[in-house]
Amino acid sequence: MAVFPKVEFVDVGLVDYREMWDRQTELHKSLIQAKREERDTTALNKLIFCHHPHVYTLGKSGKEDHLLLSEEECRDKNIAFYKINRGGDITYHGPGQLVAYPIFDLELFQRDVHVYVRNLEEAVIRTLNDWAIKGERLDSFTGVWVKSGNEYLKVCAIGVHLSRWVSMHGLALNVNTDLSMFEHIVPCGIDDSEKGLCSMQSLLQKKLNMSDVKRQLMKHFQSIFRYNYISTQ
Repeated sequence: MAVFPKVEFVDVGLVDYREMWDRQTELHKSLIQAKREERDTTALNKLIFCHHPHVYTLGKSGKEDHLLLSEEECRDKNIAFYKINRGGDITYHGPGQLVAYPIFDLELFQRDVHVYVRNLEEAVIRTLNDWAIKGERLDSFTGVWVKSGNEYLKVCAIGVHLSRWVSMHGLALNVNTDLSMFEHIVPCGIDDSEKGLCSMQSLLQKKLNMSDVKRQLMKHFQSIFRYNYISTQ
């Protein structure tokens, strides 16, 4: 009989980005330390759901001029800004957006970064499909997109960081997100008239119940990554 990893699921609700980043870092380091000590990491994996107050984050490969506001303007609008250690460029997190942070030992799942990112995308694609939204992948672009006329609109951003095959950071799905917040950045560094942003709310023209979206995304994570689910809720 196959032995599946265990993943502890935690929904922390609204949390400051810096606080959550520090928490992720601590969990990430603990899992890496367990591997160094050759301890069993089967039960140490975490999946954290949350949402953040307004914040822009810039990945390692991002350009600072993709933030179109000055530091003073960010303060005036009560928007935080952080340079962080995930891949990718600049993105926005805020209310109405569902953020998922998997802290996974990929050696218990599949030791392949490309497959890992595709699996994150697949979890979102299946979740969108539950609301009859057709999510797609685009060559050369991570994340999940929705075709609208001649445009492709990004509904989910993905950016990850791995060390010793342990993951952190993750995905941000626009559910009921205020899309005007993306006007102050060059989202993901993509300056293309045929690429834009959307949310599940903007596509369906109605506000969604976030608990329903969380439940479906959690279900698809479990079916794709094949783990035993432990809830602290």
